[in-house]
Amino acid sequence: MGRYERREGELPPGQRLQRGWPVTHYGPVPRFKPDRWEFRVFGATADGDKTCWNHADFSALPYDTVVADFHCVTKFSMLGIEWGGVATSTVVKLAPPAADVTHVMVWAEYGFSSNLRIEDFLDDQSLFATHKGGQPLTAEHGFPVRLIVPGLYAWKGPKWVRGVEYMTADRRGFWEERGYHNIGDAWSEQRYSYQEEPGEGPEI
Repeated sequence: MGRYERREGELPPGQRLQRGWPVTHYGPVPRFKPDRWEFRVFGATADGDKTCWNHADFSALPYDTVVADFHCVTKFSMLGIEWGGVATSTVVKLAPPAADVTHVMVWAEYGFSSNLRIEDFLDDQSLFATHKGGQPLTAEHGFPVRLIVPGLYAWKGPKWVRGVEYMTADRRGFWEERGYHNIGDAWSEQRYSYQEEPGEGPEI
C-alpha cells in the first residue's frame, strides 16, 4: 500500500469530485515521433552512467496496474482510477540511484520539469502511466508516458515524460519556480510556495 492510502469516498481539502477528465496543461501537445523517442535516467546514478530506453524497449518493461486517485491543483479530483504502466520502482531497479540521492527531477517534453522527494517518487502507487482504464492514454492526457503520484497534486506528475534525473539535493521544477508548493501534498493542501514551512523547499 502506498504512503497516500485512499480514504474511501473522501476528497482532500478544497477538492470537488470530477466525473470526466478535463484536459489541463501548459503549452502545446507535442507530436509523438517513435523513432526519436527516448526515456533517459541520468544524474547521480549508482554507476555514474546513464540508462536509455527507446519506445519499443520501454513498452516491453514489466507492466503494472494501480487503482489510485488523481487530484488537480485546480480543485478537481477523480477517485479510483485504474492506471497501467511501468512502476517507478521498476525503473529504479534497472537504473539504480547513488546511495545519497534524496530527490529526482522528472523531465518532460519542451524542457518541462517537476521535482519530487525520492520517497514520493518510489511510493507503491507511483507509476509511469501509459494506460488509463485499460486504454492507452490520449495525446492530450500525456501519451506515450505520464507520471502518476497519487498523493500529490497532479502537476507533480508531468505529461509526456522523457526522463528522470537523480539528485543529491533538491531543486525546484517548472511550476515550483513559479509559485507552486515544493512538495504538493494534496491531503495537506500544499498548493502554493507561500504555504511552505522552513525546510520544505530550496530558496526561490
